[in-house]
Amino acid sequence: MEKFYWAPTREDRIGVCKGIFRSDNVPDDDIVKLVDTFPGQSIDFFGALRARVYDDELWKWIGEVGVDSIGKKLVNSREGPPTFEQPKMTIEKLLEYGNMIVAEQENVKRVQLADKYLSKAAQQVGVPVPEGCTDPNADNFDPTARSDDGSCTYKL
Repeated sequence: MEKFYWAPTREDRIGVCKGIFRSDNVPDDDIVKLVDTFPGQSIDFFGALRARVYDDELWKWIGEVGVDSIGKKLVNSREGPPTFEQPKMTIEKLLEYGNMIVAEQENVKRVQLADKYLSKAAQQVGVPVPEGCTDPNADNFDPTARSDDGSCTYKL
């Protein structure tokens, strides 16, 4: 079976983003500006961007309630489940959060590059590179491993 890889055009990306932000009432002009500001990002980036705005509302609630009281507010609360107002999605907020996500992506790239460099440097001087399972979702994840040896195991 042949794989199909979709390379969305600018118009495709704008259309998908209009769908992503439809219930948030983000104006079409703001969607265009958002897509044009982050042209190299995947469609998932814009979904993550939207989720980040909603996540902040949840973090505000946790700050108000207090970490120790979350369980009391969620389980068998006489007040009922918490309710949240729909956050306002302004272009300024979306651009700010978008730039934060891009900075996080760059940081991940730097860390990966540093790990790769250190791994090669260690090999050149004869220092063994710790191998093991590097997948944090695996049962036998080894946070000290710098090279994956294919030993990861998972519960089904």
